Amino acid sequence: MSTEATTAPRNSDHPTRPGDDLRLAAVTKRFGAFTAVDQLELTVPAGSFFALLGPSGCGKTTTLRMVAGLETPTEGEVYLGERRITSLRPYKRPVNTVFQSYALFPHLSVAENVAFGPRQQGRRKSGDDVDQMLELVELEGYGERRPVQLSGGQQQRVALARALINRPQVLLLDEPLGALDLKLRRQMQIELKRIQLEVGITFVHVTHDQEEAMTMADTVAVMNAGVVEQIGDPAELYESPATTFVANFLGQSNLIAGSIADTTNGVHNVEIRGAKLRVPANRAHVDTGDAWVGVRPEKVFVNSPGEDAGPDFNVLPAGVVSDVSFTGVSTQYLVRMPWGQELTVFEQNTGAREIFRVDEVVDLRWRAEHTFCLDAAQDARAGVDDDVLELP
Repeated sequence: MSTEATTAPRNSDHPTRPGDDLRLAAVTKRFGAFTAVDQLELTVPAGSFFALLGPSGCGKTTTLRMVAGLETPTEGEVYLGERRITSLRPYKRPVNTVFQSYALFPHLSVAENVAFGPRQQGRRKSGDDVDQMLELVELEGYGERRPVQLSGGQQQRVALARALINRPQVLLLDEPLGALDLKLRRQMQIELKRIQLEVGITFVHVTHDQEEAMTMADTVAVMNAGVVEQIGDPAELYESPATTFVANFLGQSNLIAGSIADTTNGVHNVEIRGAKLRVPANRAHVDTGDAWVGVRPEKVFVNSPGEDAGPDFNVLPAGVVSDVSFTGVSTQYLVRMPWGQELTVFEQNTGAREIFRVDEVVDLRWRAEHTFCLDAAQDARAGVDDDVLELP
């Protein structure tokens, strides 16, 4: 599958250098009969913050290890700019890796940990270099401490400083925040974004956490079963998923079976159990016949039956509220439609609208522009972790 990221880095002080792009050309990795990565074509622009996102076993960490030189592709090549690095030993690649485990040396001080890489390669880094790295990760004054004297978040910063001191062309981050608690993880997301903008180095971040990838990355590649299903900026992936896997793995989606009747003025007219819905053609990945009609739960509103929704809205009538969950910021509804499928609605608790009760009959409405269409041949449950979809 061919995929290319074209988003430029956000810091104009560090312009994209096309000659330093990271490129994987038809890369395949097999372990015996198992194919972990399958004919992967991927270009990561120099200076960008790029995320490989997917569930466990999808091939994202194997891809990262092939870039790092810790695994050798069964087929295909890895390039950094015009330089083929497929067969280079890890220490000869201008690439460093930050692991989830930090891998700090407990018997060395923070400063000695940061300076370890250059010394191992026979290159001296002055105290000023180390101090600059510690300042970058906001650990000034911590140089004499041992790793055991630091918090998890501080240890992660040391690991980052150690990886960055040689100014690699590419920094690989393998689930680097997975060992942190939620508060620290969110704090480090902000810090990683800040640091990447300051240094202008290409960051390739592997994670299974959707929020983490979408919060930090310029571009996200969603991987599944060894291939990239879709690549783009976070808003594009979320608002216009190309596959059912992406629609379900990135957040939650209502997917409803329908049939495209015709297309008028760039809008598909879709029939769903007697209701007529409209889908912008540029948000559809199928143009004729059966389709999954999708809408995100937070785009949907619960209405009293027969309430006028206006010409810009799609409406599904005669649902029955089957569950109401008040979560503080929002209220989550499950609404069972006449054909038996339960659809999910997230409504923000602004106080401007009443909260409906279980067993009330309601209509569902949402702006037509928020609807998307996917191929009906795809599995509507792909990418679903829990039983959140109930399909006819």
